[in-house]
Amino acid sequence: MSIEVLVLYYSRHGSVAALAAQVARGVNAVAGAAARLRTVPPVAAQAGERLPAVPASGPPYATLRDLEECAGLLLGSPTRFGGMAAPLRHFLEGTSTQWLNGSLSGKPAGVFTSGSSLHGGQESTLLSMALPLLHHGMLLVGVPFTEGALSTTRSGGGPYGASHVAPEPALTAPSAEEARIALHLGRRVAGIAVRLAGMDLR
Repeated sequence: MSIEVLVLYYSRHGSVAALAAQVARGVNAVAGAAARLRTVPPVAAQAGERLPAVPASGPPYATLRDLEECAGLLLGSPTRFGGMAAPLRHFLEGTSTQWLNGSLSGKPAGVFTSGSSLHGGQESTLLSMALPLLHHGMLLVGVPFTEGALSTTRSGGGPYGASHVAPEPALTAPSAEEARIALHLGRRVAGIAVRLAGMDLR
C-alpha cells in the first residue's frame, strides 16, 4: 500500500514550482510513497473576479482534504521580505479545524523556498513556514550535512530546508546542488512518512 506526501507550494515566477518538482522527484524515489502536487491561488488586497476552481495549467489548487489525507507535507513559498508569501499564509490560516482535530499531528514535514538574493531572507522564510507546522504538531525534517551538496553549494540550500537563488525572474531552474538538496529533502520526508505509516503519534 502506498502513502502520499503532499507537496504544497505557491510560485509566482516558476522558481518555487521548479524546486517543488525536484522535491516531488525525491518523494517518488521512495518505495511505497507518491507525491501529491498542489498549489494555492494568489490573493489580492481587494476582492476581484472569482478564480476558477482549477488553474489553467499546473497542479490543482489544494484543499483542506489534501492536508488530512497526506502522510507527510513539503511546503514551499517564495521569500517575501524574509517570510512566506501571502497566498500560502492565507491557506494555512484556514486550517484551524485541522489544528483542533490533530489531522497533521505526528506527520513529518519539510520546507523549501526561492528568493532573488543570496542573503535576502531565505532562512527566515523557511523558519516562518516551519512555525505553523510546529503548531500543528508536525515532525520537522531538515537536511543533514551528510548530504554533501550542503558543503559545495554556492547558491541555495541549507540545513533548514531546500532553497534556490534566482537573481532574475527568468532564472527558474535550480543549480545542480540546489536540485540535489531538494531531492534529498523530498526523499527524507517520504522515507520517514513510510516508516511512520500505521503509527499513531498524536
